[in-house]
Amino acid sequence: MSEKRFVSAVVLSPFALKGFVKVRSLSGETEHLLGLSSVVLRGKGWERPYQIDAALNIEGAPENLLVKFNGIDTPEAAKAISGAEILVLRSEAAALAKNEYYIEDLKGFSVVDSDGNRLGEALDILEGGGGQLVEVRLPSGKTRLVPFRNEFFGEISVERGEMTLLACWILE
Repeated sequence: MSEKRFVSAVVLSPFALKGFVKVRSLSGETEHLLGLSSVVLRGKGWERPYQIDAALNIEGAPENLLVKFNGIDTPEAAKAISGAEILVLRSEAAALAKNEYYIEDLKGFSVVDSDGNRLGEALDILEGGGGQLVEVRLPSGKTRLVPFRNEFFGEISVERGEMTLLACWILE
C-alpha cells in the first residue's frame, strides 16, 4: 500500500520577479519543508508534482518560506499556483509532539461521550475565526461544528479512532 499524501503547507503569493512564492506551513514548523526536493501541488481541479529549486526561511516569519518551483519562473506563473495546497508524504511531514495530531488522521474518527457511546463522526477539522472546529456528522445526518479545544474534547485515541466529547450539550 502506498503512503498517503496530505496537506502540509499552502502557497500564498508571488515574491519578486524570478517565480518565487511565499509558502505557509500549516504546522508552523518549516524544517521538514526545507529538506524536500519535490512535492505535489493541488489547486481547484488540478494536481501536479513539482521539483523544488530553492527553499529559504523568511526572517521574522518562522511559519513562512520562500520557495522556487522548477518551471515557475515569472510572477505571472507564480500567481497561477497561489492558493495551492502542498501535499507531502507522512514520512516527509513535520514530526508530531505529544498530543499533536495530523488533521487527516482525525477525519472519520468516532465522536463518543465519556461512557464510550457513539455520538457521531468527525468529518473534518475546519479553520474558524477563533480557532479550529470539528465538523461532526450526527446519526440523523445533520452536522454540527464543535470548537476543537480542551473544554470540549478530552481523550483522543488514535489507536481506537475515537475523540471523547466532554460537552455533549453542544451537539443539540
